[in-house]
Amino acid sequence: MANEPTKTSTPQTKTKLVLDILIFIVFLVAMDPHSSGIAIHEWLTLASLAALTLHLLLSWDWIVEITQRFFKKIGTQTRINYVLNWLLFIFGTLVMVSGILISEAALPSLGIRLPQGFFWRRLHDMSANLVLLLLGLHTALHWSWIVKTFDRYIFQPIAAKFSTSKPKDVSA
Repeated sequence: MANEPTKTSTPQTKTKLVLDILIFIVFLVAMDPHSSGIAIHEWLTLASLAALTLHLLLSWDWIVEITQRFFKKIGTQTRINYVLNWLLFIFGTLVMVSGILISEAALPSLGIRLPQGFFWRRLHDMSANLVLLLLGLHTALHWSWIVKTFDRYIFQPIAAKFSTSKPKDVSA
């Protein structure tokens, strides 16, 4: 497809897969702070900023390319993906900022105390729920890539390993 963005290289694809799995696991733990505890919730999500930044950097060429071509001829799915990614960025930023502003463990352990406010708590909860919805749409939009990439880098190598192993000699 001439109008679609360029494909990423194999090492970059592997890196994105590992990074996305890590982000997904962190997200699952972070979405239920009552199970993990507030301290784990806060520190884990603060640490995930590095993974999310790397995710953005690995996608930077695509971001620039689609930004430049957004009002030109590009595929509908690419346009939807671009808008969805911006919404995730905006609301993800709201979740992070409001989370920092209502921190009960991470910032206080660093000696930083901020005044608590109902507004920030409510904004954090609402934006987190919206991010959950947007991530579901993001996952659905990328489902084909997820399946192909898992097959190529996880399932095929496992299958190849088992198919090339020699059967044991049972004629003793």
